[in-house]
Amino acid sequence: MSFNANASEWKPSASAASWTPGGASAPAPEMEVATPTPPERMESESSVDENDPLWKVVLKVAGGDRDKAMNMISDPDSLEQYPEVREFLESAEPMEDVVEEVEELAEAMEEKMTVEEPTKPAPAPAAPAPAPTPMQAVEKEVVEVLPEGDPREHINLVFIGHVDAGKSTLSGNILYLTDNVDKRTIEKYEREAKDLNRESWFLAFIMDTNEEERAKGKTVEVGRAHFETDVKRYTILDAPGHKNYVPNMIMGASQADIGVLVISARKGEFETGFDRGGQTREHAMLAKTLGVSYLVVVINKMDDPTVQWKKERYMECITKLRPFLKGCGFTIKKEVKFIPISGLSGANVKDEVDESVCPWWKPGYTSGENNTDQPTLMKLLDSLEISGRDSQAPLRIPVLERYVDRGTIAMGKVESGVIRPGMKITIMPTRNDFKVEGVWANEEPVSAARPGENVLIKIGGGCGIADVCKGFVICSKGDPCRAVDKIICQIAVMDMPENTQIMTAGFQAMFHSHTCEEECTITKIFETTNKKGQVVKGARFASIGMRAICMLELSQTAPLEAFDDYPFLGRFTLRTEGKTIAIGKITKLPPKKGD
Repeated sequence: MSFNANASEWKPSASAASWTPGGASAPAPEMEVATPTPPERMESESSVDENDPLWKVVLKVAGGDRDKAMNMISDPDSLEQYPEVREFLESAEPMEDVVEEVEELAEAMEEKMTVEEPTKPAPAPAAPAPAPTPMQAVEKEVVEVLPEGDPREHINLVFIGHVDAGKSTLSGNILYLTDNVDKRTIEKYEREAKDLNRESWFLAFIMDTNEEERAKGKTVEVGRAHFETDVKRYTILDAPGHKNYVPNMIMGASQADIGVLVISARKGEFETGFDRGGQTREHAMLAKTLGVSYLVVVINKMDDPTVQWKKERYMECITKLRPFLKGCGFTIKKEVKFIPISGLSGANVKDEVDESVCPWWKPGYTSGENNTDQPTLMKLLDSLEISGRDSQAPLRIPVLERYVDRGTIAMGKVESGVIRPGMKITIMPTRNDFKVEGVWANEEPVSAARPGENVLIKIGGGCGIADVCKGFVICSKGDPCRAVDKIICQIAVMDMPENTQIMTAGFQAMFHSHTCEEECTITKIFETTNKKGQVVKGARFASIGMRAICMLELSQTAPLEAFDDYPFLGRFTLRTEGKTIAIGKITKLPPKKGD
């Protein structure tokens, strides 16, 4: 079939099959032909302004071939190669206006020649920029909205002490007094506690959430909760007091900045907790080993009928505690604070105890007696300044826990450096590199987390649940911590198992450092120092009360550092048979390969 380019209208051949606009009677295969059908070409021809000077020039160049002229118009950039078109453009309007006109004409022709949806009206010639996809819009919005983080300092508090000293009750009351628990919930806990014939336990139920803890009245896991004051934000770590759960307590205390040692002033309870075998001694020793900056000793249950806020009982407890805490390594005047409270009634927790009940307290704190110049526990905590947090140092986050939630999530405390979404990290000791996809502080997404923050980190880049484990350390890429299986350390022997009274080469124990837990063996003792300061070089054993420099070999490679470089990765505890037998610090690591 052929067409006359100069014909004013198009007529099909008499021998052709019948044709109707829209193709209603045409066979299906003919509708699928890729080339434009005659109706569309007719429409595009009719859309050309025959009086347009440019069209006349192009048609002349095409030798009267309308198909060729339309193809030339649809490619404006190629028109300048023809002298006739160039001459016309130079003598006509400014170049920019003509090119724009040609492009608009080409766009109009393109729209007319489109086979799909011929009845759809053509959009405006100047198409707007493509709108971002919903995912791009969300990402852009998140980047703009994410806060840097609350400017108030964040403090981790660990509540430690002997079983039944009142740790969970005090923690629960702090949350209630700071409006983090509503009255209806408290009334519910009161009814549940009454059903168990334990009316005074209702505040502890705020922290002890599972049935085993409530039935026995013993904390098993480290409870977590948050509260804040006008100047600081706090995370409560309610550690278990029972000796069977000391490993859980160590995990909690390893994150703490301030230790709150809860002592029961009730007759008989203080003595039970402080005597050998009680957890007061072990918890205080572990708190120092695990790096708390301050130890706040709260003498609890001062409203008990056997005490009745008597100063004599308060001073008796303090007098017995001072020498022991000094032996643990605390500087009493700078690092230890004493305060009497009632965790159940809330006296001296948020509001000061009434003078008619305790007339000696106000003169005591006003004069700074017992290192305390604040009237209440909350004000005392607000007054403590935490030092040693370096946001400019390389990133270090010991992993406390990990789980899967639409990706691999790691939980830990930022010990040094700053973590941000998008940054590259190295996980030690496996040395695998990954990318941070998201950071949350207190379950709120943030654009950066500073030292001291408890964070959740979504790790991308193909990180699986097996690639990050408890005890691993998240580090800056290019500056990771060391991964070693041998260390030279200084230890202080605090206790020994009943059937073994001396420590020699070959002695085995559990090694606890930050969130890491490994089996270890003492391979060599270099020297010992006894209580009188006598040093024995090449000693063959160490006993209770001695300090020793020795070499430890770990069962697996662990992420560690020397104490002088990174104190939080250089402290450790040795435990065996349910006892803490030694505390220590790493003095030297094996040389790096190539040194």
